[in-house]
Amino acid sequence: MRHEAWLQPPGVDPEEAAELLLRDLRSSQRGLSGADARRRLLQYGRNELRRRGGRRWPRELARQLTHPLALLLWLAASLLLIVGSVVVAVAVVSIIVLNAAFAFAQELQAERAVEALAEYLPLRAKVLRDGGSTEIDAAELVPGDIAIIEEGDRIAADVRLLAGAIEVDMSALTGEAVPAVRSASILDVDVPVLRAHDLVFSGTSCTGGQARGVVFATGMATELGRIAALSERVRQDPSPLERQVRRVAWLIAVVSVVLAIAFIPMATFGAHLSVLNALVFAAGLLAGMVPEGLLPVITLALAVAVRVLATRGALVKRLSAVETLGSTDVICTDKTGTLTENRMRPVAVWTAAGVVDGLTAGRGPAAGRPGATVSAAGRIAAACNNARLRPGEEPIGDPTEIALLLAAQALGADVEADRREAGRRWQFHFDPELKLMSTIDLHRDGLFVHTKGAPEALLPRCSEFLRDDGRRVPLGAADRRRITAQVDSFALDGLRVLALAERALPPRERPPHRRADAERDLCFVGLIAMLDPPRPGVTEAVAHCRTAGIRVIMITGDHPLTAVAIARRVGITDRHPRVVTEGELDRLHDHQLDELLRDERDVIFARATPEAKLRIADALRGQGHVVAMTGDGVNDAPALHRADIGVAMGRSGTDVAREAATMILTDDDFTSIVEAVRSGRRVYDNVRKFIIYIFAHATPEVAPFLVFALAGGAVPLPLTILQLLAFDVGSETLPALALSREPAEPGVMERPPRPRSEGVIRAPMLLRAWLFLGMLVGVLQLAGFFLVLTRAGWHPGAPTGVGDPLHHAYRQATTMTFLGMVAGQIGTAFAVRTQRTSLRSVGVLSNRYLLAGIAGELLLVALFVYAPVFQDLLGTAPLPTGDLLLLLPYPFIVWGADELRRHLVRRHAGRTAGTRADSPAPLR
Repeated sequence: MRHEAWLQPPGVDPEEAAELLLRDLRSSQRGLSGADARRRLLQYGRNELRRRGGRRWPRELARQLTHPLALLLWLAASLLLIVGSVVVAVAVVSIIVLNAAFAFAQELQAERAVEALAEYLPLRAKVLRDGGSTEIDAAELVPGDIAIIEEGDRIAADVRLLAGAIEVDMSALTGEAVPAVRSASILDVDVPVLRAHDLVFSGTSCTGGQARGVVFATGMATELGRIAALSERVRQDPSPLERQVRRVAWLIAVVSVVLAIAFIPMATFGAHLSVLNALVFAAGLLAGMVPEGLLPVITLALAVAVRVLATRGALVKRLSAVETLGSTDVICTDKTGTLTENRMRPVAVWTAAGVVDGLTAGRGPAAGRPGATVSAAGRIAAACNNARLRPGEEPIGDPTEIALLLAAQALGADVEADRREAGRRWQFHFDPELKLMSTIDLHRDGLFVHTKGAPEALLPRCSEFLRDDGRRVPLGAADRRRITAQVDSFALDGLRVLALAERALPPRERPPHRRADAERDLCFVGLIAMLDPPRPGVTEAVAHCRTAGIRVIMITGDHPLTAVAIARRVGITDRHPRVVTEGELDRLHDHQLDELLRDERDVIFARATPEAKLRIADALRGQGHVVAMTGDGVNDAPALHRADIGVAMGRSGTDVAREAATMILTDDDFTSIVEAVRSGRRVYDNVRKFIIYIFAHATPEVAPFLVFALAGGAVPLPLTILQLLAFDVGSETLPALALSREPAEPGVMERPPRPRSEGVIRAPMLLRAWLFLGMLVGVLQLAGFFLVLTRAGWHPGAPTGVGDPLHHAYRQATTMTFLGMVAGQIGTAFAVRTQRTSLRSVGVLSNRYLLAGIAGELLLVALFVYAPVFQDLLGTAPLPTGDLLLLLPYPFIVWGADELRRHLVRRHAGRTAGTRADSPAPLR
């Protein structure tokens, strides 16, 4: 095998001493320079996996040649060959190949569209470049880079740890679900590479801690790359929509076979045809009944929706998920960053000295030096923090920590990140279950535990209270009530509140390395209140959800009063919602939770853990709901997996959450979820429109054969088999593709979600297609056929074969049938654009793709009728101008009749709704 440029540097042993490894990689603890990194990128290639499993297109193309509808055409071609109709058989086989190629190209384009979405949201990596920390596209990682790994990151290359310790989810490589500890201080000798405690690998995820290490392998040289080179990615199971479409295909196949089999005795005994001729007509009937564009058009509709959503901030990772979004009836959403801007700004600080408001970075809270409690609050906010403030640049870090750092700066604290890290001795990262974060820092020649977290989580761990004069006194019951009252006061104003505390550690003792030993006997210092205003447009989006029958449930880790204030402000709940806290939820049995979710329309889960999200998702899905669940943290991954649609945050979310999710919001905006639901409903509607469109043509395609058979041969066949095939392939496909681009109907977000169990085909759709639209087109086309033929002097039983006087008139009559089907099909295309509303509500000319498709169809039909080569092949003949003018009303008759039908349906529905409104409400 040829050695590619992306293989790892020669002579590198990742398990040798760190100094030797850095030397071999020509790197240092300060990382690479930008120029060196660019040279290495050219040398080793981009950090990407490349498919080595051989070409996939032959297998995919073979699948298109063997799906149910293609098998039906193969059967028709075989029958034609048996009876000697080689020309028609070749035409059918050509159709099979053309359809397979078209469907294959469409699926390939859709697959590439989904893969291209990765460009909207590339995996990011934090590295040291030019002596400073920076964030780059993970594909630009090179051997020798010093990578910084934090909780929630997906590791993008093979890394040897140099400092720090982390927990790593290795399941992608080892299959073990329990996170493994990896630390720079644990050195192994002569162990398998995957077991080495100082190595982490591409494709794994950091679930806790922070570390720094040197990249020693990228791309296909990583352990994940070697695995990828051995096997192809496992194919996903078919989605519900894909299974329903396959059932539709089999339904069409069964109906077609039954009709063809029934036609053989009718033609043999009724029309007195030979068995061979009956088989010929049966084969033609089979070929005519196949909707060749069914699968590619549905794929196109989904792919178009995915692309549209991507431009609006929602990246959908699977085509079929768009359809699932359309049936979503419950959205479980976070508050921070999704409903709100996630741009925290400090509003006030409360200590024993009282409230200090009007915080502004760079300006103290009041004239003169701040008091002891205010200074301590600023010091804790700056120390227990991982955000960075850089003059003239955007802050870096979690929005809450940035707000705390701005508050600390306003309170006069030192917020320089390098000095903070130099004094840090230990860190206990934020735990979403404990709702606490702590650091052990050097301050005034002594070590202090600095802790921040939710007030109700931090207050029980405090035993002292810092007075305004700097004295530490026991924390009494009155002080606890005073603190709780202030928390509630801030929360009622919709502010997020964090509590601050500290503890001086005894000198000359080893700092505690167990969290429980550090976060105890703390001295309560104060509260910091922050404002995170609702996003613009969220209130309107929530209102759209209500009218669409979609229930919105807030699940947040914030204070209950803060959650209620925001929920009321954006319209999720009324003034008195049911609020369930973590403790209450833990005490609820599963059946009680089911009753709560079923009976309480306005419910908020506050101080909720990621495990609570998982439990709520399970309960809602158990009741038959289709659930969309938002999340951004590592521990949100199980709930995102379990929900029907897991929605991860693209900006604030972790790589782990984005991997687990079905949809990623690049703007972290709730309105993007609602837009995705709207698109899902539109796609499902368009799939149904297309199905009605192709089913409507079954009746006019079958009618000529039935007339011929029932007339006992006295009426010549009104449509030849090749004309029927030309209609299916040539004239039907372009408008069908255009229907996949149909805009949403008015009121698409004003109707309730469809049930999970509802199929893509319903009885009213079949009645509308077969017995209304199809019957109407069939009557019109046969009327044109008989008009042309009788005007030429034909009577039942008169010969029309080659050499007979009426043969040219017969060819004109079949051409009239063919053109009548085309004209009626144009009217059908406009009619199916709406299900219940008038076409005027969406605009008659609003779908420019349909207009272009009809124009292309008419050009193709003109070629079929007037080109001599097609006249000989299809048996068509030019029509006089008068006959062509007779065809002009056909589209308007079909369209107008369906407009009238929809008008009557709407009026009946309005009367029914009025009757229900006038009737007394049922007792509950």
